Amino acid sequence: MTKAFTFEVLATDGKARRGSITMPRGEIRTPAFMPVGTGGTVKTMYMDQVRGVGSDIILGNTYHLMLRPGAERVARLGGLHEFARWPHPILTDSGGFQVMSLSKLRKLTEKGVTFRSHIDGAPYEMSPERSIEIQGLLDSEIQMQLDECTALPAMEKEIERAMELSLRWAERCKTAFGDQPGKAMFGIVQGGDIPALRLRSAQALKAMDLKGYAIGGLAVGEPQAVMLEMLDITCPELPADRPRYLMGVGTPDDILKSVARGIDMFDCVMPTRAGRHGLAYTRRGKVNLRNARHADDPRPLDEESDCPAARDYSRAYLHHLVRSQEALGAMLLTWNNLSYYQRLMQDIRVAIEAGAFEARAAAISEGWARGDIAVM
Repeated sequence: MTKAFTFEVLATDGKARRGSITMPRGEIRTPAFMPVGTGGTVKTMYMDQVRGVGSDIILGNTYHLMLRPGAERVARLGGLHEFARWPHPILTDSGGFQVMSLSKLRKLTEKGVTFRSHIDGAPYEMSPERSIEIQGLLDSEIQMQLDECTALPAMEKEIERAMELSLRWAERCKTAFGDQPGKAMFGIVQGGDIPALRLRSAQALKAMDLKGYAIGGLAVGEPQAVMLEMLDITCPELPADRPRYLMGVGTPDDILKSVARGIDMFDCVMPTRAGRHGLAYTRRGKVNLRNARHADDPRPLDEESDCPAARDYSRAYLHHLVRSQEALGAMLLTWNNLSYYQRLMQDIRVAIEAGAFEARAAAISEGWARGDIAVM
């Protein structure tokens, strides 16, 4: 495997792209979905299961790992790959979103942000340089710039202020990251739901000549149509030879529509969180295993799935586990959900290579619309 970080577009179908990111710890087939491993674990999953469903890369979170167990401790223990027993690529987000949304008594300045931990109230300081330092201690392959993510709706002046601050922080992150062979720092396009600000942000980041570009500040409460409009505006402004990452997205439908606009990478807590709350993603749409209709149903979630959680366990048993709050219920449904997401991504990649993405996306959407199998 190459010792450099490279991205290659292997096929296109309309604006949809089938590509490959290569780096020392492995290849990421794109479009890719990254399971979220916030604190060094994909909740309720063994790492070999995460790999087994087809995941090429997972995501770790700078904010949570700096608080517990601490970045320096992880580094002493061999880095996040060794610590979590995941020898494949890892992307770490900067921690900025969590600082803004979770921490107590935060104060934002040009230098960075000071805040108190949501766990024990201890004081911390996060600057662009410290965020990159922590991500380096974790030893992740893809590291994200520190940015300020503004929740929508917001006033245009506030969105502009946060976007401009994020651009200045991107420059500082680029300097702090330096030249790390086999690794990459991604910038983050901000600008809320204001087209002109999205354009300014994308153009300024493009001028920095980064190895990859993320689109942030979406899927934060705005309608899907607004998110897609921002993608239509932003994607054409980003370099065609660099990966494009839509942060925090999303539903299977969001993924299909975003791939159609040129997005290469996704992450979201949705499949793992849903699994812990009794909700399964399937080719027939979402299935709520808490519903009493499943109590006497001996059929599996999906008899055609190659995932044992979907194929080998009855709906009645899954319903029982969920209603009884047994840990195994969360484990099996998360396994099913991540398997479904990765199967969807593989389906997308194959369709793009065949020049049949639009037709395949329509067929997948029709399957969701038809809904689940009839009640027995």
